[in-house]
Amino acid sequence: MAKLTPYLYSANAREQAGFYARALDGEIVSLQTFADMPGSTPEDRDRVMHLVLQAAGVTFFLADAGPVERGNGLDLTLEFETEDAARQAFDRLAEGGRVLMPFERMFWGSLFGRLTDPFGVRWQIATAPGGQ
Repeated sequence: MAKLTPYLYSANAREQAGFYARALDGEIVSLQTFADMPGSTPEDRDRVMHLVLQAAGVTFFLADAGPVERGNGLDLTLEFETEDAARQAFDRLAEGGRVLMPFERMFWGSLFGRLTDPFGVRWQIATAPGGQ
């Protein structure tokens, strides 16, 4: 069995992780900069080499990278047990981003919405089918 951990590259991993920590009631549990790496250059010393964020029951990894280009072939999906938790996550992640599909009841029974956050990451937020 494998465990999938999203690894997000960012123009500003600290800022992006802080946004997700607030939006998803999470916390940054560790952060390493390039200063921790032998032979790092002075201009890279403050850049994030590896950051671990725990939010919404999920572990995310983030790192600073050069220009980041997001594609349209992947969404991150979070499924919540309650409508309140899902709606809160949707609303917070959408702040400064763009709603692609409003968060509402779908024909298959769950509440569902899609958005692009301010960092260009696409999310699907849902409740379990029949969830309240």
